[in-house]
Amino acid sequence: MTWVAAVARLRARREPGVLVTVATVRGHAPRRAGAKLVVGRTGTWGSIGGGNIEAVAIDRARELAGTPGAEPELMEFALNDKVTGRHGVQCCGGAVSVLLEPLPVVEAVAVFGVGHVGLELARILARQDLDLHLVDTRPDMLTDARLAVLADAVAQVHVHHTPLLPEEVLAELPPGSHVLIMTHDHAEDAALCDAALRTAGLGSIGLIGSDAKWARFRKRLSTEGGHDDAAIDRIKTPIGLDDITGKEPATIAVSVAADLLRTFERSPIRP
Repeated sequence: MTWVAAVARLRARREPGVLVTVATVRGHAPRRAGAKLVVGRTGTWGSIGGGNIEAVAIDRARELAGTPGAEPELMEFALNDKVTGRHGVQCCGGAVSVLLEPLPVVEAVAVFGVGHVGLELARILARQDLDLHLVDTRPDMLTDARLAVLADAVAQVHVHHTPLLPEEVLAELPPGSHVLIMTHDHAEDAALCDAALRTAGLGSIGLIGSDAKWARFRKRLSTEGGHDDAAIDRIKTPIGLDDITGKEPATIAVSVAADLLRTFERSPIRP
C-alpha cells in the first residue's frame, strides 16, 4: 500500500496517525531522503529503514498521535557504533533527520437541510479540512449540478438523500459530529432536535430559527419528548454570531460558519 493510500485509510477510519519522512541524509543510511512511513494506532505502512531509527520513530509517532494539538517535529539520528539506541545499534556511518507530521482526526459536521442557507454554508465549510455531511429529504437539493460548487472542496463531502427519516442519519455520523438543523420543514426540524438529543456521542447541536419557533420546540421537547432542561439546553438557537444580523443566505452562512469554527477551537476533538 502506498503512503498516500495509507493516509487515506486512516482518514476514512477517523483514526489519528503520523506521517514519518526521512528529511535529510548525510553519509550512508538505510533509506534515501523522502522515504515515508505512516503510523497508525496499531499498524504501520511503508518504511524509513527499519532498525532503531524506525522503532524510535514509531514510538514517538504514537505518542504524538495521542496528543491533542501536536505539532510536527524533527528527530536526529547518528548511525554509528558509538550510539546505542533504545532499540539497538545502527552503524551505517551516516546521519539522518526524520520529520514527524501528525495526522489528526478532523472535525465532522452534518448540515440537515441544503436549501439557500445550507448550500452557502456548505460552500464555506467545504474549504475546511473536515468531514462534511449534507442531508436533505428533497432530491433536487442534492443534484450533481447543484453541488458542483463543491467540486474543489478540501473537505470530504458525504451526501445523504433521506426521503423519509433524515434523523436516521444521526446514528451513522462519526462520534463528536457537530449537527446543524436548518431544513425547509419545521416538523422535520422538530423531529431532528428530538432525535439529536437521543443520539449519544454528538458534538454541538444547532438550530436555525426565531425565538418564537424555539419557544414552541422547547415546550414540545419537554412535554412530548420528555427531555429535561439540561438536555434541551444542549441545542443552541439561534445559531451564528450575535453581532452579525444580516438576513441574506450568504451572510447567515458566514455567521454560522464562524461560530462553528469558534466551537471547534473551544472544544477540539480528542484522538
